[in-house]
Amino acid sequence: MKANKIALGLLGGLAAGAVVGILFAPAKGSDTRKKIQQKGSDYADNLKDKFENLSGSLKSNYDKIVHNGKDLVAESKSKFDDIKSINP
Repeated sequence: MKANKIALGLLGGLAAGAVVGILFAPAKGSDTRKKIQQKGSDYADNLKDKFENLSGSLKSNYDKIVHNGKDLVAESKSKFDDIKSINP
């Protein structure tokens, strides 16, 4: 969790630095606005990709847990039936 906060803080700092750098660069206002819009779009796309990767990873882990749980239940039931047949 701490690493996530550090990464998020780092990304926020980079974004703020990029915006400040663009705002103070000697360029026309329209060019600066286009650059800011492009950077914002790039960050949004990057965030969307990261969210999709995280979502896929969570789904994959969930599917593994469900599969392992079903296997464990089946194995436990089999052992229970074996014990039950030995001791009627």
